Amino acid sequence: MSDLLNIGASGVRAYQSALTTVSDNIANAGTAGYTRRTTGLKEVVSAGGVTQSALVGANGVAVTGTVRIADAARAADVRASGADLARSESGITTLTGIQGALTGNAVGDRLADFFNAATAVAANPSASAPRSTMLAAADSVASAFTATGKALDAVAADLDATGKSGVETLTSLGAALAKINDGLGRATAGTSGAAQLQDQRDQILDQMSAISDVSVATDAVGRATVRLGGANGPAFVSGSSAGAVTYVRDGGSVAFAVHYGGEITRLSPNGGALAGVVDGAQRVTDARTGLNAIAQSFTDGINAVQAQGQDLAGKPGTAMFTTGATATDITLSLTDPAGIAAAATGGSARDNSNLAALATLRSSGAFEANTTRLISGNAATLASRQTVAGAQSAIRDGAVAARDSISGVSLDNEAVDLMRFQQAYSASSRIIQVARDTFQSILEIR
Repeated sequence: MSDLLNIGASGVRAYQSALTTVSDNIANAGTAGYTRRTTGLKEVVSAGGVTQSALVGANGVAVTGTVRIADAARAADVRASGADLARSESGITTLTGIQGALTGNAVGDRLADFFNAATAVAANPSASAPRSTMLAAADSVASAFTATGKALDAVAADLDATGKSGVETLTSLGAALAKINDGLGRATAGTSGAAQLQDQRDQILDQMSAISDVSVATDAVGRATVRLGGANGPAFVSGSSAGAVTYVRDGGSVAFAVHYGGEITRLSPNGGALAGVVDGAQRVTDARTGLNAIAQSFTDGINAVQAQGQDLAGKPGTAMFTTGATATDITLSLTDPAGIAAAATGGSARDNSNLAALATLRSSGAFEANTTRLISGNAATLASRQTVAGAQSAIRDGAVAARDSISGVSLDNEAVDLMRFQQAYSASSRIIQVARDTFQSILEIR
Protein backbone atom coordinates (compact mmCIF):
# COMPACT_ATOMS: atom_id res chain seq x y z
CA MET A 1 0.00 0.00 0.00
CA SER A 2 2.83 2.37 0.89
CA ASP A 3 4.43 1.64 -2.53
CA LEU A 4 1.24 2.70 -4.25
CA LEU A 5 1.18 5.91 -2.24
CA ASN A 6 4.87 6.56 -3.02
CA ILE A 7 4.28 6.00 -6.72
CA GLY A 8 1.37 8.43 -6.76
CA ALA A 9 3.21 11.00 -4.64
CA SER A 10 6.32 10.81 -6.85
CA GLY A 11 4.15 11.37 -9.90
CA VAL A 12 2.43 14.37 -8.37
CA ARG A 13 5.78 15.97 -7.44
CA ALA A 14 7.37 15.20 -10.81
CA TYR A 15 4.49 16.39 -12.97
CA GLN A 16 3.99 19.46 -10.81
CA SER A 17 7.61 20.37 -11.60
CA ALA A 18 7.00 19.63 -15.28
CA LEU A 19 3.91 21.87 -15.28
CA THR A 20 5.89 24.66 -13.61
CA THR A 21 8.53 24.43 -16.34
CA VAL A 22 5.91 24.53 -19.09
CA SER A 23 4.31 27.56 -17.42
CA ASP A 24 7.70 29.29 -17.32
CA ASN A 25 8.17 28.58 -21.03
CA ILE A 26 4.77 30.01 -21.90
CA ALA A 27 5.28 33.08 -19.72
CA ASN A 28 8.67 33.79 -21.33
CA ALA A 29 7.72 33.00 -24.93
CA GLY A 30 8.39 36.62 -25.90
CA THR A 31 11.39 37.20 -23.64
CA ALA A 32 14.56 37.94 -25.57
CA GLY A 33 17.34 35.46 -24.83
CA TYR A 34 15.12 32.94 -23.06
CA THR A 35 15.91 29.32 -23.90
CA ARG A 36 13.20 26.67 -23.69
CA ARG A 37 13.45 24.23 -20.81
CA THR A 38 12.04 20.85 -19.97
CA THR A 39 11.90 18.85 -16.77
CA GLY A 40 14.07 15.76 -16.84
CA LEU A 41 12.21 12.69 -15.59
CA LYS A 42 13.47 9.19 -14.87
CA GLU A 43 11.98 5.94 -13.71
CA VAL A 44 12.60 4.99 -10.10
CA VAL A 45 13.96 1.46 -9.87
CA SER A 46 14.19 -0.36 -6.54
CA ALA A 47 17.69 -0.76 -5.16
CA GLY A 48 17.46 -4.50 -4.71
CA GLY A 49 15.37 -7.48 -3.73
CA VAL A 50 13.18 -7.51 -6.84
CA THR A 51 13.56 -10.60 -8.95
CA GLN A 52 10.34 -10.55 -10.97
CA SER A 53 10.87 -8.55 -14.15
CA ALA A 54 7.25 -7.47 -14.16
CA LEU A 55 7.80 -5.58 -10.91
CA VAL A 56 11.08 -3.88 -11.84
CA GLY A 57 10.59 -0.16 -12.22
CA ALA A 58 7.17 -0.05 -10.59
CA ASN A 59 8.37 2.47 -8.02
CA GLY A 60 7.35 5.83 -9.50
CA VAL A 61 9.15 8.69 -11.21
CA ALA A 62 11.83 11.15 -10.12
CA VAL A 63 12.89 14.58 -11.36
CA THR A 64 16.49 14.73 -12.59
CA GLY A 65 16.47 18.49 -12.98
CA THR A 66 15.68 21.33 -15.36
CA VAL A 67 17.06 20.66 -18.83
CA ARG A 68 17.92 23.69 -20.98
CA ILE A 69 17.29 22.93 -24.66
CA ALA A 70 20.19 24.62 -26.45
CA ASP A 71 22.44 23.83 -29.40
CA ALA A 72 25.99 25.16 -28.94
CA ALA A 73 26.86 24.83 -32.64
CA ARG A 74 23.84 26.82 -33.76
CA ALA A 75 24.47 29.45 -31.12
CA ALA A 76 28.02 29.77 -32.45
CA ASP A 77 26.63 30.21 -35.98
CA VAL A 78 24.48 33.09 -34.74
CA ARG A 79 27.49 34.76 -33.13
CA ALA A 80 29.66 34.34 -36.22
CA SER A 81 27.03 35.62 -38.64
CA GLY A 82 26.21 38.48 -36.28
CA ALA A 83 29.89 39.50 -36.14
CA ASP A 84 30.11 39.54 -39.94
CA LEU A 85 26.98 41.67 -40.22
CA ALA A 86 28.12 44.10 -37.51
CA ARG A 87 31.43 44.62 -39.33
CA SER A 88 29.64 45.49 -42.56
CA GLU A 89 27.12 47.75 -40.84
CA SER A 90 29.90 49.64 -39.08
CA GLY A 91 31.71 50.04 -42.39
CA ILE A 92 28.54 51.28 -44.08
CA THR A 93 28.12 53.96 -41.42
CA THR A 94 31.63 55.26 -42.07
CA LEU A 95 31.36 55.05 -45.86
CA THR A 96 28.07 56.93 -45.71
CA GLY A 97 29.74 59.64 -43.62
CA ILE A 98 32.61 59.88 -46.11
CA GLN A 99 30.17 60.15 -49.00
CA GLY A 100 28.33 62.95 -47.27
CA ALA A 101 31.61 64.74 -46.55
CA LEU A 102 32.83 64.49 -50.15
CA THR A 103 29.56 65.58 -51.74
CA GLY A 104 28.13 67.96 -49.15
CA ASN A 105 30.28 70.93 -50.12
CA ALA A 106 30.28 70.31 -53.88
CA VAL A 107 34.03 70.70 -54.40
CA GLY A 108 33.72 69.55 -58.01
CA ASP A 109 31.08 72.17 -58.79
CA ARG A 110 33.11 74.93 -57.13
CA LEU A 111 36.18 73.95 -59.19
CA ALA A 112 34.12 74.11 -62.37
CA ASP A 113 32.76 77.54 -61.35
CA PHE A 114 36.29 78.82 -60.77
CA PHE A 115 37.68 77.73 -64.13
CA ASN A 116 34.56 78.97 -65.92
CA ALA A 117 35.02 82.36 -64.22
CA ALA A 118 38.64 82.41 -65.42
CA THR A 119 37.39 81.86 -68.96
CA ALA A 120 35.15 84.93 -68.55
CA VAL A 121 38.17 86.99 -67.43
CA ALA A 122 40.09 85.82 -70.49
CA ALA A 123 37.27 87.13 -72.68
CA ASN A 124 37.63 90.65 -71.18
CA PRO A 125 40.84 90.89 -69.10
CA SER A 126 40.54 94.57 -68.27
CA ALA A 127 36.97 94.44 -66.95
CA SER A 128 36.57 94.47 -63.18
CA ALA A 129 33.31 92.52 -62.90
CA PRO A 130 34.64 89.20 -64.32
CA ARG A 131 37.72 89.55 -62.10
CA SER A 132 35.54 90.00 -59.01
CA THR A 133 33.48 86.97 -60.01
CA MET A 134 36.64 84.89 -60.46
CA LEU A 135 37.96 85.93 -57.04
CA ALA A 136 34.63 85.09 -55.42
CA ALA A 137 34.72 81.68 -57.14
CA ALA A 138 38.28 81.17 -55.85
CA ASP A 139 37.08 81.91 -52.31
CA SER A 140 34.25 79.39 -52.77
CA VAL A 141 36.75 76.72 -53.88
CA ALA A 142 38.91 77.39 -50.82
CA SER A 143 35.87 77.22 -48.52
CA ALA A 144 34.65 74.00 -50.16
CA PHE A 145 38.01 72.26 -49.72
CA THR A 146 38.29 73.45 -46.13
CA ALA A 147 34.74 72.40 -45.22
CA THR A 148 35.21 68.99 -46.87
CA GLY A 149 38.42 68.41 -44.95
CA LYS A 150 36.67 69.30 -41.68
CA ALA A 151 33.78 67.01 -42.58
CA LEU A 152 36.23 64.12 -43.03
CA ASP A 153 37.76 65.03 -39.68
CA ALA A 154 34.26 64.77 -38.17
CA VAL A 155 33.84 61.30 -39.70
CA ALA A 156 37.16 60.28 -38.15
CA ALA A 157 36.05 61.70 -34.79
CA ASP A 158 32.80 59.70 -34.98
CA LEU A 159 34.85 56.62 -35.78
CA ASP A 160 37.02 57.24 -32.71
CA ALA A 161 33.89 57.60 -30.59
CA THR A 162 32.60 54.27 -31.94
CA GLY A 163 35.91 52.57 -31.22
CA LYS A 164 36.15 53.93 -27.69
CA SER A 165 32.53 53.09 -26.93
CA GLY A 166 33.04 49.59 -28.33
CA VAL A 167 36.03 48.76 -26.14
CA GLU A 168 34.33 50.20 -23.05
CA THR A 169 31.23 48.10 -23.67
CA LEU A 170 33.34 45.02 -24.39
CA THR A 171 35.26 45.48 -21.15
CA SER A 172 32.00 45.85 -19.23
CA LEU A 173 30.55 42.73 -20.85
CA GLY A 174 33.69 40.79 -19.98
CA ALA A 175 33.36 41.73 -16.32
CA ALA A 176 29.68 40.73 -16.35
CA LEU A 177 30.49 37.38 -17.95
CA ALA A 178 33.14 36.68 -15.32
CA LYS A 179 30.51 37.20 -12.61
CA ILE A 180 28.12 34.86 -14.41
CA ASN A 181 30.89 32.26 -14.65
CA ASP A 182 31.38 32.58 -10.91
CA GLY A 183 27.64 32.13 -10.39
CA LEU A 184 27.57 29.05 -12.62
CA GLY A 185 30.39 27.55 -10.58
CA ARG A 186 28.30 27.95 -7.44
CA ALA A 187 24.89 27.04 -8.89
CA THR A 188 23.42 23.57 -8.56
CA ALA A 189 23.35 21.82 -11.91
CA GLY A 190 19.90 21.12 -13.32
CA THR A 191 18.17 23.99 -11.55
CA SER A 192 16.24 26.84 -13.09
CA GLY A 193 18.78 29.21 -11.57
CA ALA A 194 21.60 27.56 -13.49
CA ALA A 195 19.53 27.69 -16.68
CA GLN A 196 18.85 31.38 -16.15
CA LEU A 197 22.58 32.07 -15.72
CA GLN A 198 23.31 30.20 -18.93
CA ASP A 199 20.72 32.32 -20.73
CA GLN A 200 22.45 35.46 -19.46
CA ARG A 201 25.80 34.02 -20.53
CA ASP A 202 24.59 33.47 -24.09
CA GLN A 203 23.06 36.94 -24.28
CA ILE A 204 26.38 38.49 -23.28
CA LEU A 205 28.25 36.36 -25.81
CA ASP A 206 25.87 37.56 -28.53
CA GLN A 207 26.49 41.17 -27.51
CA MET A 208 30.24 40.60 -27.50
CA SER A 209 30.18 39.11 -30.99
CA ALA A 210 28.50 42.26 -32.29
CA ILE A 211 31.57 44.20 -31.12
CA SER A 212 34.33 41.68 -31.93
CA ASP A 213 34.37 38.13 -33.21
CA VAL A 214 34.76 35.69 -30.33
CA SER A 215 35.88 32.11 -29.83
CA VAL A 216 34.00 30.43 -26.98
CA ALA A 217 34.61 27.22 -25.04
CA THR A 218 32.41 26.08 -22.14
CA ASP A 219 33.17 23.65 -19.35
CA ALA A 220 30.91 21.04 -17.76
CA VAL A 221 28.99 23.56 -15.66
CA GLY A 222 28.65 26.07 -18.48
CA ARG A 223 31.39 28.56 -17.61
CA ALA A 224 32.63 30.31 -20.76
CA THR A 225 36.23 30.93 -21.78
CA VAL A 226 36.42 33.67 -24.40
CA ARG A 227 39.10 34.71 -26.86
CA LEU A 228 38.71 37.82 -28.98
CA GLY A 229 39.54 37.90 -32.66
CA GLY A 230 39.14 34.15 -33.22
CA ALA A 231 40.52 30.95 -31.72
CA ASN A 232 44.10 32.24 -31.89
CA GLY A 233 43.25 35.64 -30.48
CA PRO A 234 44.11 36.92 -27.00
CA ALA A 235 42.35 35.49 -23.94
CA PHE A 236 39.70 37.84 -22.58
CA VAL A 237 37.57 35.92 -20.06
CA SER A 238 38.41 32.74 -18.21
CA GLY A 239 36.50 31.60 -15.14
CA SER A 240 35.89 34.57 -12.86
CA SER A 241 38.72 36.61 -14.42
CA ALA A 242 38.23 39.13 -17.20
CA GLY A 243 40.48 41.50 -19.10
CA ALA A 244 40.08 44.99 -20.53
CA VAL A 245 40.23 46.24 -24.12
CA THR A 246 41.79 49.55 -25.18
CA TYR A 247 41.67 51.65 -28.36
CA VAL A 248 44.32 53.98 -29.74
CA ARG A 249 44.71 56.03 -32.91
CA ASP A 250 48.12 56.39 -34.52
CA GLY A 251 47.80 58.93 -37.31
CA GLY A 252 45.44 57.49 -39.87
CA SER A 253 45.36 53.97 -38.42
CA VAL A 254 43.76 52.54 -35.29
CA ALA A 255 44.70 49.65 -33.02
CA PHE A 256 43.18 47.58 -30.22
CA ALA A 257 44.80 45.71 -27.35
CA VAL A 258 43.65 43.26 -24.66
CA HIS A 259 45.02 43.69 -21.13
CA TYR A 260 44.70 40.35 -19.34
CA GLY A 261 46.69 38.61 -16.66
CA GLY A 262 49.34 41.31 -16.56
CA GLU A 263 50.01 41.08 -20.30
CA ILE A 264 49.08 43.38 -23.16
CA THR A 265 48.28 41.65 -26.46
CA ARG A 266 47.38 43.28 -29.75
CA LEU A 267 43.83 42.52 -30.88
CA SER A 268 43.12 42.12 -34.59
CA PRO A 269 39.33 41.76 -34.85
CA ASN A 270 38.01 39.94 -37.90
CA GLY A 271 34.37 40.68 -37.20
CA GLY A 272 32.09 42.91 -35.20
CA ALA A 273 31.97 46.69 -35.00
CA LEU A 274 35.66 46.93 -34.07
CA ALA A 275 36.67 45.31 -37.35
CA GLY A 276 34.42 47.84 -39.06
CA VAL A 277 36.26 50.62 -37.23
CA VAL A 278 39.59 49.34 -38.58
CA ASP A 279 38.15 49.22 -42.10
CA GLY A 280 36.57 52.64 -41.69
CA ALA A 281 39.79 54.25 -40.48
CA GLN A 282 41.54 53.10 -43.64
CA ARG A 283 38.67 54.41 -45.78
CA VAL A 284 38.83 57.83 -44.12
CA THR A 285 42.60 57.90 -44.60
CA ASP A 286 42.24 57.03 -48.27
CA ALA A 287 39.59 59.72 -48.78
CA ARG A 288 41.70 62.28 -46.95
CA THR A 289 44.79 61.36 -48.97
CA GLY A 290 42.88 61.67 -52.23
CA LEU A 291 41.32 65.00 -51.29
CA ASN A 292 44.66 66.37 -50.05
CA ALA A 293 46.32 65.45 -53.32
CA ILE A 294 43.66 67.29 -55.34
CA ALA A 295 43.78 70.34 -53.07
CA GLN A 296 47.58 70.51 -53.01
CA SER A 297 47.87 70.12 -56.76
CA PHE A 298 45.20 72.77 -57.33
CA THR A 299 46.63 75.44 -55.02
CA ASP A 300 50.22 74.83 -56.17
CA GLY A 301 49.16 74.96 -59.81
CA ILE A 302 47.09 78.14 -59.47
CA ASN A 303 49.81 79.89 -57.48
CA ALA A 304 52.39 78.86 -60.08
CA VAL A 305 50.28 80.33 -62.89
CA GLN A 306 49.90 83.52 -60.89
CA ALA A 307 53.67 83.76 -60.35
CA GLN A 308 54.49 83.52 -64.05
CA GLY A 309 52.17 86.36 -65.15
CA GLN A 310 51.44 89.97 -64.29
CA ASP A 311 48.38 91.66 -62.84
CA LEU A 312 46.26 94.50 -64.19
CA ALA A 313 48.77 97.05 -62.90
CA GLY A 314 51.66 95.35 -64.69
CA LYS A 315 53.13 93.96 -61.47
CA PRO A 316 54.25 90.31 -61.01
CA GLY A 317 51.42 88.06 -59.93
CA THR A 318 51.22 86.96 -56.28
CA ALA A 319 49.87 83.76 -54.72
CA MET A 320 46.11 83.42 -54.85
CA PHE A 321 45.86 80.76 -52.10
CA THR A 322 47.55 80.06 -48.78
CA THR A 323 47.60 76.55 -47.31
CA GLY A 324 47.48 75.94 -43.56
CA ALA A 325 48.20 72.85 -41.44
CA THR A 326 46.65 70.48 -43.97
CA ALA A 327 46.35 70.63 -47.74
CA THR A 328 42.62 71.33 -47.47
CA ASP A 329 43.06 74.15 -44.98
CA ILE A 330 42.95 76.79 -47.72
CA THR A 331 42.39 80.52 -47.49
CA LEU A 332 42.19 83.12 -50.22
CA SER A 333 45.26 85.33 -49.91
CA LEU A 334 44.55 87.49 -52.98
CA THR A 335 41.87 90.03 -52.12
CA ASP A 336 42.17 92.55 -54.97
CA PRO A 337 40.54 91.45 -58.26
CA ALA A 338 43.13 93.53 -60.13
CA GLY A 339 45.79 91.19 -58.74
CA ILE A 340 44.68 88.33 -61.01
CA ALA A 341 47.64 87.73 -63.33
CA ALA A 342 45.80 87.40 -66.63
CA ALA A 343 48.59 88.83 -68.78
CA ALA A 344 51.99 87.39 -69.59
CA THR A 345 55.02 89.28 -68.33
CA GLY A 346 55.33 92.48 -70.37
CA GLY A 347 51.82 92.22 -71.71
CA SER A 348 49.16 94.94 -71.84
CA ALA A 349 46.08 95.33 -69.67
CA ARG A 350 44.04 93.53 -72.31
CA ASP A 351 46.50 90.62 -72.58
CA ASN A 352 45.00 87.28 -71.51
CA SER A 353 47.79 84.93 -72.59
CA ASN A 354 48.69 83.84 -69.03
CA LEU A 355 45.16 82.55 -68.56
CA ALA A 356 45.87 80.05 -71.33
CA ALA A 357 48.20 78.38 -68.83
CA LEU A 358 45.26 78.20 -66.45
CA ALA A 359 43.19 76.39 -69.07
CA THR A 360 46.08 73.98 -69.66
CA LEU A 361 46.35 73.41 -65.90
CA ARG A 362 42.66 72.60 -65.76
CA SER A 363 43.13 69.89 -68.36
CA SER A 364 46.43 68.44 -67.12
CA GLY A 365 45.56 68.64 -63.43
CA ALA A 366 42.17 66.93 -63.98
CA PHE A 367 40.96 68.37 -60.68
CA GLU A 368 37.29 67.99 -61.46
CA ALA A 369 37.71 64.49 -62.88
CA ASN A 370 39.80 63.37 -59.90
CA THR A 371 37.18 64.74 -57.51
CA THR A 372 34.45 62.86 -59.36
CA ARG A 373 36.57 59.71 -59.35
CA LEU A 374 37.13 60.01 -55.59
CA ILE A 375 33.40 60.39 -54.94
CA SER A 376 32.30 57.65 -57.33
CA GLY A 377 34.92 55.24 -55.97
CA ASN A 378 33.61 55.66 -52.42
CA ALA A 379 30.02 55.37 -53.68
CA ALA A 380 30.81 52.10 -55.45
CA THR A 381 32.42 50.70 -52.29
CA LEU A 382 29.41 51.79 -50.25
CA ALA A 383 26.97 50.13 -52.66
CA SER A 384 29.01 46.92 -52.64
CA ARG A 385 29.14 46.88 -48.84
CA GLN A 386 25.38 47.42 -48.65
CA THR A 387 24.82 44.46 -50.96
CA VAL A 388 27.07 42.29 -48.82
CA ALA A 389 25.31 43.45 -45.66
CA GLY A 390 21.96 42.47 -47.17
CA ALA A 391 23.22 38.95 -47.79
CA GLN A 392 24.80 38.76 -44.33
CA SER A 393 21.54 39.91 -42.74
CA ALA A 394 19.71 37.05 -44.46
CA ILE A 395 22.38 34.60 -43.30
CA ARG A 396 22.11 35.80 -39.73
CA ASP A 397 18.31 35.62 -39.83
CA GLY A 398 18.62 32.04 -41.02
CA ALA A 399 21.07 31.21 -38.24
CA VAL A 400 18.75 32.74 -35.64
CA ALA A 401 15.78 30.79 -37.04
CA ALA A 402 17.78 27.54 -36.95
CA ARG A 403 18.80 28.17 -33.34
CA ASP A 404 15.30 29.16 -32.27
CA SER A 405 13.77 26.10 -33.93
CA ILE A 406 15.49 24.14 -31.17
CA SER A 407 15.82 26.54 -28.26
CA GLY A 408 12.87 28.86 -28.88
CA VAL A 409 9.49 28.46 -27.26
CA SER A 410 6.63 27.16 -29.44
CA LEU A 411 3.28 27.89 -27.84
CA ASP A 412 1.70 25.03 -29.79
CA ASN A 413 4.22 22.52 -28.42
CA GLU A 414 3.91 23.92 -24.93
CA ALA A 415 0.13 23.58 -25.10
CA VAL A 416 0.53 19.91 -25.97
CA ASP A 417 2.96 19.40 -23.09
CA LEU A 418 0.66 21.29 -20.76
CA MET A 419 -2.22 18.92 -21.53
CA ARG A 420 0.03 15.86 -21.29
CA PHE A 421 1.47 16.79 -17.91
CA GLN A 422 -1.93 17.85 -16.57
CA GLN A 423 -3.30 14.43 -17.45
CA ALA A 424 -0.27 12.74 -15.88
CA TYR A 425 -0.67 14.88 -12.77
CA SER A 426 -4.38 13.95 -12.55
CA ALA A 427 -3.53 10.27 -12.99
CA SER A 428 -0.95 10.45 -10.18
CA SER A 429 -3.46 12.20 -7.96
CA ARG A 430 -5.94 9.45 -8.76
CA ILE A 431 -3.42 6.82 -7.70
CA ILE A 432 -3.11 8.52 -4.32
CA GLN A 433 -6.87 8.68 -3.99
CA VAL A 434 -7.22 4.98 -4.87
CA ALA A 435 -4.55 4.09 -2.33
CA ARG A 436 -6.31 6.13 0.34
CA ASP A 437 -9.67 4.57 -0.46
CA THR A 438 -8.17 1.08 -0.44
CA PHE A 439 -6.42 1.75 2.84
CA GLN A 440 -9.65 3.05 4.38
CA SER A 441 -11.54 -0.01 3.18
CA ILE A 442 -8.98 -2.28 4.80
CA LEU A 443 -9.31 -0.37 8.07
CA GLU A 444 -13.07 -0.69 7.98
CA ILE A 445 -12.82 -4.46 7.44
CA ARG A 446 -10.81 -4.72 10.59
